[in-house]
Amino acid sequence: MNTTPTTEDRIWAVISHLSSLALGMGILLPIIGWADQRRKSNYASFQSLQALGYQSLGFTVWVLSYLIIIIAASILLLAILGSRGGTSQNMNAVLGPWMIFFFTILFGFFALYFLFPIAAAVACALGKDFRYPIMGDRLAHYLEYDPTRKSEAQTWLNQDHEVCWVAAIGHFSVIIMLWGMLAPLTAWILYGKHSAFLKFQSVQTVVYQAVTTLLYFGAGFLYLFGFLSLIALTGLTSGPDLNSPLAMIGVMVFGVSLLIVIVVALFLPLIHIVGQWAGYRVLKGDDYHYPLIGRLVGKWISNKSTVEEKLA
Repeated sequence: MNTTPTTEDRIWAVISHLSSLALGMGILLPIIGWADQRRKSNYASFQSLQALGYQSLGFTVWVLSYLIIIIAASILLLAILGSRGGTSQNMNAVLGPWMIFFFTILFGFFALYFLFPIAAAVACALGKDFRYPIMGDRLAHYLEYDPTRKSEAQTWLNQDHEVCWVAAIGHFSVIIMLWGMLAPLTAWILYGKHSAFLKFQSVQTVVYQAVTTLLYFGAGFLYLFGFLSLIALTGLTSGPDLNSPLAMIGVMVFGVSLLIVIVVALFLPLIHIVGQWAGYRVLKGDDYHYPLIGRLVGKWISNKSTVEEKLA
């Protein structure tokens, strides 16, 4: 086995890493690279799987960091304003430096997220064995990837762990709204015929993320409908009349829609936690089933396989 990265190996590695710059939309490219290069090049396969992990796990850490920063900064701002009083002069004195500090941190984290895949792409273009901090060495050990071995002693990556990693990343990518479905969908299309385990995990993940996405957009549409109803029925655009029957209906519609949206918003973190837990279980080699969805998908795949066998 040739362990020296060829031009094709390096191209796939560079593309896989640079796809991280698309912020979730490029998550299908590392899976394509892995499916094309597995059993051709350990180097390209490992770099593609590593880039896949960064797009999902790295994006998750990035989003959570942003949320923590925004919440902490908002609490800090309210505390400072509360201690200094609410005059416009005090507010201007606080808001100026606070906004500079906030946007510096915000864009700093944004640049930091881009820095690693760019460095990875440059290293891979030069044929170097790039490793992401924290994740890289652990993934190499998990996949049994050791480029220092002599070519005659080198073996392919651990096939079972490859499949588990791709399936797990599909679960982890639930935090990437809409585009996260590209990971399990691509794995299902490209490698579903070769692995029943990956096919089942990918199909149920697509369904699970589709339901999650519908909840997102459904809640947004419901809030917009309630808000527009409030404006139309209360006449907020041309002198509101809150005592009319139509106004009361508008307020009730908006209140009910807002209540439903709040319930959905409180439920969504649990959905993400379940997705992360599913990814962890699959990474350990478990054949994880989502409640209800897993059973329905299992029956669908079983029935489809039975029909295909009869037709054959």
